[in-house]
Amino acid sequence: MPRAMGANKQQLIKALTEAESYDGPSLIVADAPCINHGIKRGMGKSQEEEKRTVQCGYWPLYRYNPALKTEGSNPFSLDYQKPDGSFREFLGGEVRYASLQKTFPDEAKKLHDRLEQEINQRYESFKDLADKHVLETDDKKAA
Repeated sequence: MPRAMGANKQQLIKALTEAESYDGPSLIVADAPCINHGIKRGMGKSQEEEKRTVQCGYWPLYRYNPALKTEGSNPFSLDYQKPDGSFREFLGGEVRYASLQKTFPDEAKKLHDRLEQEINQRYESFKDLADKHVLETDDKKAA
């Protein structure tokens, strides 16, 4: 379950609550900008950076709760919208990507183009998963 508190605080609380109530191990993966990322706007803007990270599609928000299968519900929930096209702007706002652009512009363009394509493909794959409905529980399939 990826988390980015700055992107959607309600989604974070929902994910934490869901993870805590699950009868078994839970995993939460969080986006936490750090000084090594080199946020050009400064670390004081890390919550805003998390929001930008989700909006551009770089960091997806979703939840997976296997307990929902027993209720006949889809265990996969997509909690972010289609990338908004601000991917290049996001990359330019972090020193780690901007330095690549400055040092190796041709290679950076190739890598950034590929990454943007993969981000959009990932969203479509996640959307397909979220749109699927579990029609039968595992017990019914086994019978």
